[in-house]
Amino acid sequence: MSPKWTPSIVPNGHDETVYLVVDCYGKGGCVYREADVGKTDLETIIADLMSGQYNDPDRVIAFNTANNWAQDVSDDIAREIRRRGDLAYEDLSSSIEDFVVRHAGRERQLALRLV
Repeated sequence: MSPKWTPSIVPNGHDETVYLVVDCYGKGGCVYREADVGKTDLETIIADLMSGQYNDPDRVIAFNTANNWAQDVSDDIAREIRRRGDLAYEDLSSSIEDFVVRHAGRERQLALRLV
């Protein structure tokens, strides 16, 4: 008997890194959110997280089947979201603030030297 065939989730079979968000729904559990194949790139995931497209994001997993690797990139994503929010002088929405604090820690207050 041949193994069960599963369609590839790698866009066009090219060497691309795919990012998927684990989103939680309370007692309903956590799931990998469904995503359009063409919208699993880093920029789209960050924009979707910052605009509140997820219920309660738990983590972000990046993988590249051509290079045989996968890793949890939540800490890096959280730091980038904080950086972008700071550059734009924008507060993070409540839907993403918990994610950022959980993965990047509390924001550090920089000391200003008084002259």
